[in-house]
Amino acid sequence: MWPKCTQCGSTVRATAITGAEEDCCRKDRGFRKDGFLPTGTEPGKMLTNISNVLRACAQRNGAAAAVSARSYADFTTQATFEIKKCDVHKLDEAPATEVVMTREEGLKYYHTMQTMRRMELKADQLYKQKIIRGFCHLYDGQEACAVGIEAAINLTDHLITAYRAHGYTYTRGGTVKEIMAELTGRRGGIAKGKGGSMHMYCKNFYGGNGIVGAQVPLGAGVALACKYQGNNELCVCLYGDGAANQGQIFETYNMASLWKLPVIFICENNRYGMGTSVERAAASTDYYKRGEFIPGLRVDGMDVLCVREATRFAADHCRSGKGPILMELQTYRYHGHSMSDPGVSYRTREEIQEVRSKSDPISLLKDRLLSNNMASVEELKVIDVEVRKEIEDAAQFATTDPEPPLEELCNHIFSNNPPVEVRGTNPWAKLKSVS
Repeated sequence: MWPKCTQCGSTVRATAITGAEEDCCRKDRGFRKDGFLPTGTEPGKMLTNISNVLRACAQRNGAAAAVSARSYADFTTQATFEIKKCDVHKLDEAPATEVVMTREEGLKYYHTMQTMRRMELKADQLYKQKIIRGFCHLYDGQEACAVGIEAAINLTDHLITAYRAHGYTYTRGGTVKEIMAELTGRRGGIAKGKGGSMHMYCKNFYGGNGIVGAQVPLGAGVALACKYQGNNELCVCLYGDGAANQGQIFETYNMASLWKLPVIFICENNRYGMGTSVERAAASTDYYKRGEFIPGLRVDGMDVLCVREATRFAADHCRSGKGPILMELQTYRYHGHSMSDPGVSYRTREEIQEVRSKSDPISLLKDRLLSNNMASVEELKVIDVEVRKEIEDAAQFATTDPEPPLEELCNHIFSNNPPVEVRGTNPWAKLKSVS
């Protein structure tokens, strides 16, 4: 479809440049029949028409061939932003409130967050079609947490989280295809179809853990290994507000502080532990102060730049040998606790919609990119289309790839071990484990 003239409503065609006659108010704006502007006409009008033509071509040829009316040289390569100040505990300094983001970084963050969002929405659809079974905890709404953390650490660093793990599996290096296939229990899944939603792993990513709070002492153990090996690496250890009252977490705080372990404890406070609000579950909701003797930060978890800068600050703290630090990311999940929870029995639809309209992490980043001339609407639409296609292709693979055969059930129990027999559910069931 060709665009309409903004003044008279007539169709605007590419012939505005070739000089063909058209029944449109453009002729009243001084176009000559040869397509050039007469003397004295403002150059800005010609640029406006060129922009209209390029947009029209993009719409006609589809999003894959969309082009911006401006060249890359016209975009701002980087911009400075004011971000929300972090609340601090036992710290003399705080993360910066004036930060720089490049155009390349902004587009990367946008692409990653859109991929995570669309992947979770597709998982919702497949679950409702009973293609995905069992437990399934979705991460949509919290994308700025994962993307901001990953932007501030290295892939050689380590990360462990709870059962809301799809997004972190992606940012740690897993592919959409592997994640979707794991959700549907197929051989091409990132855990060979045997882990499902809660148990996904890749290099330097240790899950995906189903027991509430159990990943926190494991994360401290990974941090102990980092210190023991002296490799200047750290471990990011994530848990939710619902797990924050667990005793094992406070035991871990104590050991990590005694041994000055390079671990960033991060509480993703999405305001509800299952169906219980934080106010009803915790005597103190200042989760960033829960470490008591451990320094802490409270961060806007809906702003990817806030999370990035706070994580950089925390990583520098750990790498300098000062020991652990605690971060509380104030965020929000749009879905219920899991797919079995509609999510509206303990909160209102209006509350969810208000967060979506005022604090959505993707919308916030998109507004920054557009308002600072770091990207065009057309460019972001192209990314959206590419992401949707990737998700659809992954979903197609996840529904057609075969399930793992029974003889592979016990494989990979051990690493680099000769094949061993594994006892089945009865003495006659003989299974074999291959590393």
